[in-house]
Amino acid sequence: MRFWVGAYAPDAGSAEGIGILQAGDADSVWASGPLGMVGTAVAAPGSPSWVATYPQLDVVYAALESEGTVQAYRRTGETSLAPLGAPVPAGAAVCHVVVAPDGSFLVASCWGDGRVVRISLDAAGRPSAPVIAAAASDPYGAGPEGAVRTGAAVSGAAVPDLAAAARALREAAGEEFGHLVPEYDAVPDTDTDTDAESAEEAAGARVSRAHETIVLPRGLLATTDMGLDLVRFWRSTGAGLRLVQEVALPKGSGPRHGVWHPSGHLYVVTELSREVFVLAPDAEGRWRVVSGEQILGTLEGDTAAELSASRDGTTLYAGVRGSDTIGVLSVRGAGEALQFTALAEAGTHWPRHHVVVNDTLLVAGQLADEIVSLPLDARTGVPGRVRHRTASPSPTRLLPMR
Repeated sequence: MRFWVGAYAPDAGSAEGIGILQAGDADSVWASGPLGMVGTAVAAPGSPSWVATYPQLDVVYAALESEGTVQAYRRTGETSLAPLGAPVPAGAAVCHVVVAPDGSFLVASCWGDGRVVRISLDAAGRPSAPVIAAAASDPYGAGPEGAVRTGAAVSGAAVPDLAAAARALREAAGEEFGHLVPEYDAVPDTDTDTDAESAEEAAGARVSRAHETIVLPRGLLATTDMGLDLVRFWRSTGAGLRLVQEVALPKGSGPRHGVWHPSGHLYVVTELSREVFVLAPDAEGRWRVVSGEQILGTLEGDTAAELSASRDGTTLYAGVRGSDTIGVLSVRGAGEALQFTALAEAGTHWPRHHVVVNDTLLVAGQLADEIVSLPLDARTGVPGRVRHRTASPSPTRLLPMR
């Protein structure tokens, strides 16, 4: 089986562009065999950290993170791509793109400035006409009298200020056990940074950081905003994206990536607090948080990255950078609850992205410059020790080829 590999170019890593990984036989639907890099499909010096495909055409879209643009590439051979049209401006540190199921548009999410951008696609898959969606506002910002809020409404439920709660718990636990309480008030470094953003955050400002847009059924889209602890819901219109609803997660949690589940629930992993939250619509279609589960055993300063599901949807896998682990969670009930079951070794350093392929978990070790494969236990779903590994420069995204 083969995969497109998104990666950081020399401006932030060591890759030449979009790579190609082969796991086992090229034409197999399994990925449990030996790993090897086939080569570079196309040079992309702007750091194609995320790639996505057009559902009906042999077109690949790359978020060129360091250039702040989205570039389309058409497939010209088994292992080659060529630019399709000109790069389209998106925003600072664009880190994610997703294509609508009907192929009429894509949405780019920008970590640097929080932009969410709808970009039209023509019949050939060529992108154009970017439209920036409404900017996010901080649900934990100053109130009408200038007082800082300590919580926000989440579809009728009150979300606590986890930073304050964590500080109180650490004080109550004392020196012996205080270190076991997650430090929601400590914000570790993330993927990219600029002097202006650092100055804002050093001054105490919370900065919008859109990280991923997830396609949901019936034309709905959901975007995670890591900086403002929001999940924002949209519908696409001829004029761009129309905001439907915003759901606030606990302050300082940092929602990063999500997975839509066939049960009708949206699972969101939080980068900073290392939790997985379950969101669902009520009878009137209003989204709310219904539960959450901590990834136990992670360390202070760890940051969660990717979230994926097993083929049957019974198990979730959350990558954790720092301690370099994979959190394993079981889906319970009708999908409304999760249960933490294990914390496994990722087998590589800085597991930026991973993908489940039948009985195998492929993990992109960004700072190890490698990709590894882990077998998944057929009974428990827990990853085992590394089965295969291959050198791969600064890998950040693994996308199965069609």
